[in-house]
Amino acid sequence: MDATYRGGCAIARVPCIGILALALASCANTPPARPARPTTEGDTSYRATAKNDLRHYQLALGQVATGAVPRDHPAPIYPPSLLEQRLPPQEVEALLIVDEAGKVTEVRMAGEAKANADTRLFYAAVRAAAMQWAFTPLHVTQWAADADGNTHETGSEERPFSMDYVFRFAWKDGKPVTDASAPPHVTR
Repeated sequence: MDATYRGGCAIARVPCIGILALALASCANTPPARPARPTTEGDTSYRATAKNDLRHYQLALGQVATGAVPRDHPAPIYPPSLLEQRLPPQEVEALLIVDEAGKVTEVRMAGEAKANADTRLFYAAVRAAAMQWAFTPLHVTQWAADADGNTHETGSEERPFSMDYVFRFAWKDGKPVTDASAPPHVTR
C-alpha cells in the first residue's frame, strides 16, 4: 500500500481487487437469512387530529402561548385477547383533557357506550395509554411595551386544554400495529 498526500492529509491507496476479494469472502461466510415468522405481538401509535369545529384559546393583543406538546406519550397496547383474530383496522377517536400541569385527567371517546365487546377492548387500551401521557403545560404570557417601546412580561399562567387524537390499530407484515399522526390542535 502506498500513500499520497493531498491538502496535508495522507490518502492510502488499496488495490480494488483486494477490497473486492475481502467483501466477497465475508459474504461467503454469512449464513442465509431465514424468513421472519409472523408473530402475535401488538404495536400501537396515535395521531393528533384537526376538527373543523375546534374552539381555540382567544389570545389578547400581546399574549403568547407556548407548550401543549406531548412530552411522555406511550402508545396503546394492541389488546392481547384480540391478537389471534387479526381484525381489520380499527380507529378510536379520543379527546384528551389536560390540566394546567400538563397531566391528562380525562379521556373522552364518542360511541364508547354503544361499542361491541371487541371495540371496547380497543377503547380500554387507548384510555390506559392516554392516562399516562404528560404534556408540557400550556403557558400563556402577557407582554406589554413601555413608553420607550421596550417590551416586558406583565404576567403569565398555565391553562388547561384538550386535544383530539385518532388511535389506529391494524396489521402490517404479520404484526399488529397502531399509529396516530397529524398536527395537534389545542381546544379550550
